[in-house]
Parts: sequence; structure tokens; C-alpha cells
Amino acid sequence: MNRKGIKKTAFIYLAPAMLVILVFLYLPIILNFMNSLYKWGAISKEVSFVGFKYYKELAEDEVIRTALKNNVIFAITSVICQIGVSLVISAVLESRWLRRWQSVFRTIYFIPSLLMITVTGITFKMLYSPNLGLLNPILEKMGVDTSNIAVLADSKTAIWGVAAMSQWQFIGYTVVLFIVAMQNISDDIYEAAELDGASGIQRFFYITVPLMKNTIMINMIIVITGAFRVYDEVYVMTGGGPGTSTQTLATYLYQIGFKNDQMGYASAIAFFVFIITFILGLFQMKGYDIGDE
Repeated sequence: MNRKGIKKTAFIYLAPAMLVILVFLYLPIILNFMNSLYKWGAISKEVSFVGFKYYKELAEDEVIRTALKNNVIFAITSVICQIGVSLVISAVLESRWLRRWQSVFRTIYFIPSLLMITVTGITFKMLYSPNLGLLNPILEKMGVDTSNIAVLADSKTAIWGVAAMSQWQFIGYTVVLFIVAMQNISDDIYEAAELDGASGIQRFFYITVPLMKNTIMINMIIVITGAFRVYDEVYVMTGGGPGTSTQTLATYLYQIGFKNDQMGYASAIAFFVFIITFILGLFQMKGYDIGDE
């Protein structure tokens, strides 16, 4: 087959996937941006062109700033826990003295990620409860004064309580992914390094981490972009409160669009979220390309 025939065959195979991506990904993004230029609602029949008015409001909206800060908190805690801590746990479980028990610990860590977020959220709400929960009694046993501790009722601690629940639930998922990636690294490399006198920590930083760069980068993209789309955890545990202290971009979008019926402004927020996640993804992929050079 000549080169022209190969290109034609490749196009035939790629065309259906390209069509699906165009229709279900890029077209909705374009339509969403166009909707953000109009004042409209799901209930109201009134539609009027407002241009970039909603994007100017985004820059001045205090709740957007709070929501963006909360999403950044989720992103930072997710990278620390679901990437950093998960790597350490995976390395420990892959050590020789724990390999025989690895399946048990792997199951224990992974089970929380199978639970519904609603179930986990309600459970943690009960744990955080000053009257019924287990957190305050444990702190009291440690000598901490809990008279003023109400995690989800305090605007300063509520978002951290929600973030802690999210990390507890999903850290096991990345642990399993990292374990699978570590098992693909040849034992001969570790044995050679051990013969050269490399310690366990040195083998982790100079062998494990570099050879797992692809898996780490993919998980970083998933974790960070996911942190900017957080909705369920906040909705179940706090509903965005107290006040607006735990609002995220997704929960605020829902409130503006479906409770306040300001679909134009909600579309602008949605496009703003898309721009953030798109730029973050580009930066991470660019960093990955630079690391390969």
C-alpha cells in the first residue's frame, strides 16, 4: 500500500473517534462560551445579549475568590496526600518484608474509594459532630480543649475537614496505581543499587521515582484537575457553608445556575473552570516534555 493509501486508511479509522470528540467535547465548550454572552435562565423566557459582562463580574465576585482559594486548597492537599503520601505508602508495601501482606493492606486502602461520596460525607459529618462524633472525645483524651472545636461549623476549619475526608477516600486509589507501576520495575535494578551500597531511601528517590515519572504525571493531571471540579464532597458535608466559606467553583456554579436561575453567569463560571483546568493540564504536560529532554 502506498503512502496515500495508508493516510486514507488511518483517516477512516480515526474519523469516528474524531467525530465523537468534536460533538461531545469541543462543540459543548463552544456552545457554553456562547451561552455565557447572554442573560438567560432555565425558567425565564427572557434572553438578552450582555457580551463579556459576566466575565467582568467574575473578576469582582468575592465568592469566586473564596471558591478559587478552596479549590487551590483541595489541589495542594490532594498532591501532598494522593501523590506524595501515596508514593511512600506504595514503596513501603512493595518492600520485601511487607510483600506477603501486600494484598491485605492494598484492599484495606482501596475499599474507601469504592464507597459512595454521599455515604462517606455523612459518616465524616457524624465523626466531626461536637456532640455525637468521635473526633472531639479523642482530642480530649490527648488533652486538647474541645469546647470551641466544631470543624464543619467553623468557617476557618470547615474546608480542611472536607478536604481531609476527600483524601481519606481517594488515597487508596492512587496507592494501587503506584503499586502496579512499581511492580513493572525490574528487581535487578534495585539489587544492583543495593550491591552498590544504596540505602532504601536512595533507591526510592533515584530509582523508583524517576522510573515512575509517567504514572506520577498522569496521576498529577487527574488529581489537580479533579480538585478544581470538586462538588459532591462539599455539597454533602457543608452545602458551601458556613456562609460561603466552603464554596468551590462547582458548587457556586450549581447555586448560580440552578438555584438563582442565572444560567448566563453559570456558563461563564463553567468556562472559567475549563480555562483553569486546560491551562494546568498544558503546564503539566509541558513540564513532562521538558523532563524527557
